[in-house]
Amino acid sequence: MVKFLEAPLKQALREAVLGPLLAQNAVQKAELTLALSFDLPIDPAAIVPDPGGIPGRPAKPDLVAHTSLKSKPLTSPEGRALLLHAIAHIELNAIDLALDVVWRFPGMPEDFYRDWVGIAKEEAKHFLLIQQHLIGMGFDYGDFPAHNSLWNMAERTRGDILARIGLVPRTMEARGLDASPGVKSKLISAGDHVAGRMMDIILKDEIGHVATGNRWYRYICLARGIDPVNTYRELIQQYDAPKLKSPYNLEARRLAGFEEDELNYLSAHGL
Repeated sequence: MVKFLEAPLKQALREAVLGPLLAQNAVQKAELTLALSFDLPIDPAAIVPDPGGIPGRPAKPDLVAHTSLKSKPLTSPEGRALLLHAIAHIELNAIDLALDVVWRFPGMPEDFYRDWVGIAKEEAKHFLLIQQHLIGMGFDYGDFPAHNSLWNMAERTRGDILARIGLVPRTMEARGLDASPGVKSKLISAGDHVAGRMMDIILKDEIGHVATGNRWYRYICLARGIDPVNTYRELIQQYDAPKLKSPYNLEARRLAGFEEDELNYLSAHGL
């Protein structure tokens, strides 16, 4: 009697994200993220074991306090490279943040996990876009120090999906919506029109990312029977989120799904 071997089980998507999440080489992390398949099965109820070492990080850049980071005039190539390096570092962190949500938090609808893998892929494209531009300027990712503020917030919110979604995409990443027009203007004024066009691409995608955060944040609030606006203010205090500063990109925030009462409060009081 012939015994047929069973085909090996496909790795599930929520486990597969650990590959790029643990990758220590920055370019490899981005490329592995882009290679993730939406066709992989999803088990929302699965508890994925923590492998440790999350996130994988390259030996460079050195991570320092954000207050110790220095800038240089954008009229110099090094000054522009410093700014673009900081943006590349944010994008690399954003890959890890999106992938971390997928494996860490069970019990959400399948579309939730696909949404965040899609976001991770766009963040990977952003990172590679900027990294290649840096190389064209004679620099590379890792050439300058960077800070770890984004991942620090991920660590503080690792125990509650509501806090993670409320404070990373809706707060930390939404700061990018506010900063983007000014950054683009500075780069173009310095003569880097290629980088200016990259900022347009990033802003368009980031509006979608923050909108996804808003949608799932409200989904969780509804499931828990809590008010999203008041809860958000409580989360800001509980987790000591950074205070936002004007000017706010209200148009981009509206496109990303912030409600008018949130924007009115933000304009009047900050957070």
